[in-house]
Amino acid sequence: MMVDVSYVQDLLDTADPASLREEDLDAVLNSPAHQFKSLSKGDVIDGIVARIDNEEVLVDIGLKSEGIVSGRELGTPEDIRNLRVGSAISVAVLVPETPEGNAVLSIRRAKQEKSWRYAEQVMQDNEIIEAEVIDYNKGGLIVNVQGLRGFVPISQVLGLRRDPIERTDSGEDDIAQRLAEMVGRTLSLKVIELIRGRNRLILSERAALLEARAKNKDQLLEELEVGQVRRGRVSNILPFGVFVDLGGADGLIHISQLSYSHVANPSDLLHVGDEVDVYVLSIDPVKKKIALSLKRAQADPWDTIEERYQIGQIVRGTVTKITQFGAFARVEDGIEGLAHVSELSNRHVTNPREVAKEGDELDFQIISIDGRRRRLGLSLRALEDSYGVEYATGEGEGESVNEGETSEDLATAPAVEEE
Repeated sequence: MMVDVSYVQDLLDTADPASLREEDLDAVLNSPAHQFKSLSKGDVIDGIVARIDNEEVLVDIGLKSEGIVSGRELGTPEDIRNLRVGSAISVAVLVPETPEGNAVLSIRRAKQEKSWRYAEQVMQDNEIIEAEVIDYNKGGLIVNVQGLRGFVPISQVLGLRRDPIERTDSGEDDIAQRLAEMVGRTLSLKVIELIRGRNRLILSERAALLEARAKNKDQLLEELEVGQVRRGRVSNILPFGVFVDLGGADGLIHISQLSYSHVANPSDLLHVGDEVDVYVLSIDPVKKKIALSLKRAQADPWDTIEERYQIGQIVRGTVTKITQFGAFARVEDGIEGLAHVSELSNRHVTNPREVAKEGDELDFQIISIDGRRRRLGLSLRALEDSYGVEYATGEGEGESVNEGETSEDLATAPAVEEE
């Protein structure tokens, strides 16, 4: 800094020598208001609009002469319309001093410099910003980042990733149309590349989404508690289970936790987009994994089975599994009963497949109910006794009823114990 000597001389000439004190001179020498500013090309400084002419604007930047802003350096037409005498403004130094003693300044470049600094800070802080789509080309979207033209490649736009192997002319036209429809929209973006020297500013909507989901997941992991029932939306279905979005973080419902009854294929039960209530089974904050259960969020049908069924009642069931000791049949979702091999027929049955096979829909009579132990006893033989109905599939190598053998004789045959 250099002191404004002329101002000090004026003070000495006009002041009463008797009243001039040493501390007065010190105050003048140390006052920032009366020091020359040393300008360098590229500096961005603050000033006050001193005068507005048709072709140029004079800006007071604390020097003996105002700085001059002219031509395209005035900025956009909107920038020019917003200029007011006496208003504060930021300007960039193009020429520190001309032969006439004026600094050549730029409003446009000052705004641009501030925008680059903003973008650099955003990238450094790993922040997500909002930017408006102002144009597009075949490669992606052009967005306005505080006056800078940023670029969002198609691969970084949600829902617009292209597969070069499957690319067709009609596909290209469809993507171009979708890009055009996005002009005017505001996107959440993350800066993924910035090179000022090449005016290169690349942003990503996908990265912003992943960043937001990561933050949401951390917050959700802090909020979740085992035993909670939360509302979510099915986001993906795989052979081993279903992923549910709980609001920024996905949890997994293993196939064994989808229903109280057997589920062979999760897609038979749920579809992407379905809203479901899920029970939080476990939370792993280190691996950031959430285990969920669909069936635990629902009432256990075994809890009320004795209210809905009675011994002696005839029910329709679908055979789900055949074992050496009998046949399992589903009478409703979550409720499967067992028809022991001794209850499959009045005749002696060696192989349950002689009487039933998986997928058969048969009428059974309930012979026992134990909701606490989750057991339901079923019988086909009881229906034979009552209605004379006999079931046989023709499969297996079991013994047939011999002539003269009665159902009572067969009923006394040793039964295979239930495993």
